[in-house]
Amino acid sequence: MHLKNRLLSILLVVLMLGGTWLGGSGAIRWPEEPESQENVWTSKKETIYVWYVDEKLENYMNSVAVSFGEQEGVRVIPVLKFTSTLLEDINEATMDPEKQTPDAYVINNDVLEKAYLAGLATEIQNPSGLVNEAWYPRTALNAVTCNNKLVAYPFYFDTCVLIYNKDYVDLWIRQQAERVPDTFAVEVDGEEQTVTASEEEGGIAAQLMTEEGIGEDGLPYTVGGILQFANSFDAPEGVDGVMMWDVADIFYNYWIVGAYFNVGGPCGDDKNDINVFNDETVECLEVYQTLNQFFYIEAGTMNYELAMQDFMEGKMVFTIGTTDSVQRLEEARQDGRFPFNYGIAKLPDITGSLKSSPLSVTDAVVVNGFSSHKDLANRFAAYATHMCAPELYARSGKIPASLAANRGTDMQSVFIDQYAESISLPKMMEIGNLWLQLEALFAKVWNGERVEPLVRELEEQIATQLRAD
Repeated sequence: MHLKNRLLSILLVVLMLGGTWLGGSGAIRWPEEPESQENVWTSKKETIYVWYVDEKLENYMNSVAVSFGEQEGVRVIPVLKFTSTLLEDINEATMDPEKQTPDAYVINNDVLEKAYLAGLATEIQNPSGLVNEAWYPRTALNAVTCNNKLVAYPFYFDTCVLIYNKDYVDLWIRQQAERVPDTFAVEVDGEEQTVTASEEEGGIAAQLMTEEGIGEDGLPYTVGGILQFANSFDAPEGVDGVMMWDVADIFYNYWIVGAYFNVGGPCGDDKNDINVFNDETVECLEVYQTLNQFFYIEAGTMNYELAMQDFMEGKMVFTIGTTDSVQRLEEARQDGRFPFNYGIAKLPDITGSLKSSPLSVTDAVVVNGFSSHKDLANRFAAYATHMCAPELYARSGKIPASLAANRGTDMQSVFIDQYAESISLPKMMEIGNLWLQLEALFAKVWNGERVEPLVRELEEQIATQLRAD
């Protein structure tokens, strides 16, 4: 789901909840199927209920529930909820004595403040002390911190990376090598000498690429490098452009300002830590504006699905994708829809001195503050998010936040490295419409409006919203 649509559903939750807030380790076994529902209901073992909304988790949650249940001698019942208002449903079930209260649930980190203030999230017990920087990136810990307390167990994440067509990048490298003269002049001990390209350490082509914001592997490490690639690429037939991405969705644009756009501090919950209007943010957005002048993309006609489709058809060299992209590309390769080699890399910096930092969403397992089985729910949450994390990607396509997981491929490692440098979604309820405001700002910048007054206006809007509270 696009960030905009998901946030609209979250805003609906806030409105509906406004008047109703409530004042071991061991070998992992992976059964093919959980035990029957009949046996679950008739058992007298201690039982907990775990709610989640993503169908891709179903196989994993069922298997972990059975494995944990056998290990602990208890029952865990995963409940897949087809709803866009999970927090409201949890609140309703918790208030109604006729309904089964969920003891734990999986939810995005940006609604943790809402859950915590409602009592639907509580400080975790952290059995075995697993939730710390030895096992999780600081990004993950910030994502589940609220009011200086860890209020959830980091589970998995989503963020953006640069996806590239390796065949086209390799072609570009060959084209640059062919343009390098066989010999060139260098100064040695004050005297000019003529040497061959192969005699220069690293190769003259590599030197030129580095100077232009492109690495020896042919990948841009600055936005300027992307432009230089486009300027110097003799595109083969069928290539419509060098780069295409969803410029209308803030999730795919935030990397432009993420390193300098501060809303709520590292954990996204500090109303006194706001810094939006600054020289770095303005300069980053001015660089972003040049991209439209170079790669004209009509925001109203391009989205993530179309950008990925163009990439799979070989029409683009680069695009910006999320954690689902690798599986999609692999499936497309297997059925012949994507006859290319590809790779992923961290997003380029804005310039040599201005860094980039994408947005990230961390899904976490929360223990319901009103559960009567908090100890068991905490143990299960730790088990599902940490002990069994090595199985998560294979069974769901989700990349675990836990560093204990077997990373498996270099591509997963790139996502994890990018996640570690990302910015978590803020949690402050007062700025629930921030992303709509940001998308409006980016759209205006993309269409050529002056950057500085737009950024100043946004900071004033945020300050007004926080004061109104």
